[in-house]
Amino acid sequence: MDKKIEWLETYLSLYIGHDKVLEKMNDVDSPYVVLDVRNAPAAVKKDQIKGAIAMPAKDLPNRLNELSKDKIYVVYDWTSGTTLGKTALLTLLSAGFEAYELASALEGWKGMNLPIESII
Repeated sequence: MDKKIEWLETYLSLYIGHDKVLEKMNDVDSPYVVLDVRNAPAAVKKDQIKGAIAMPAKDLPNRLNELSKDKIYVVYDWTSGTTLGKTALLTLLSAGFEAYELASALEGWKGMNLPIESII
């Protein structure tokens, strides 16, 4: 039973809730940088979380030099069941960045009518 609890604690520690991101979203000095790691072109994506930076998971390893270790990165994909967010999170954590996957992913964010913006 202890191993199951430990595993769940570790798993949950990889995620951040929308409420944490939202409370700092409009702050000029927000510690959070939201990364849209979907690999699709803008015409397919159509919109993104307001203020997110498009950095596809496939390109992330070659773009780490564009990121600051002073920030906390929040990655998201279409849904929480897909693996791009987890792949991006692994890349960031392995490179020594503080990072989390958005618990609700884009699907949940939009389902709660939280701020999005058009990208086309």
